Amino acid sequence: MQRAISVVRKAAVKQDRVVETLTLDHHGRNARHAAHKGDGGREILLDLDKPTALNDGDAVKLEDGSLVLIKAAAEKLIAITAENPLRLTRLAWHLGGHHVSAEVTADAIYVERDAALAELVRGQGCAMSEIERPFQPEPEVHHHEHGDACGHGHGHHQHGHDHGHAHAGHDHDHGHEQHHAHEHGASCGCGHDDHHHDDHGHKHDHGHHGHEHGHKGHKHDH
Repeated sequence: MQRAISVVRKAAVKQDRVVETLTLDHHGRNARHAAHKGDGGREILLDLDKPTALNDGDAVKLEDGSLVLIKAAAEKLIAITAENPLRLTRLAWHLGGHHVSAEVTADAIYVERDAALAELVRGQGCAMSEIERPFQPEPEVHHHEHGDACGHGHGHHQHGHDHGHAHAGHDHDHGHEQHHAHEHGASCGCGHDDHHHDDHGHKHDHGHHGHEHGHKGHKHDH
């Protein structure tokens, strides 16, 4: 079994280096690691270093430098059309909400043949027909923006923690404003100021308890 380690896009494929052809459906063309048997019987292990969508006419390079040409297999699809472009747009929105793989062209939307999808298409008032052709759905979108936003929020929370910590240090020197700092720390949600305030109160009560104990001892001696 020969290992395919990298991708060569269609425009850069040199036909004299092609030693095998591999026909794959859209799932196979989006797999990073998989074992296949080429159209000519050659066994090929797809072992790419990162997720890559293979298109019809691309090639994968074997370890010896030779190429395996990728062909998109014909698949059973539904071609969806509508006289009113707005209906097609609404259908595309619903398909996206259901995370349905779809190929979008200027004239039609193509999806895998499925009874539930057919019902959805009819419900949106669109026309459809069954066909067989290569399927090239839109690539999945990974929402990195959401992660960045979460990272920003985390940084903001950290800033609030530092701010509360600074107030805690300030109030240690000025006991008169201690109650205000306690409320600020609680609203920030960091909890640091609450802990500091409780420790101070514990020490104060402990000292007072010691004072009472000593006082009672004095009466006992007297």
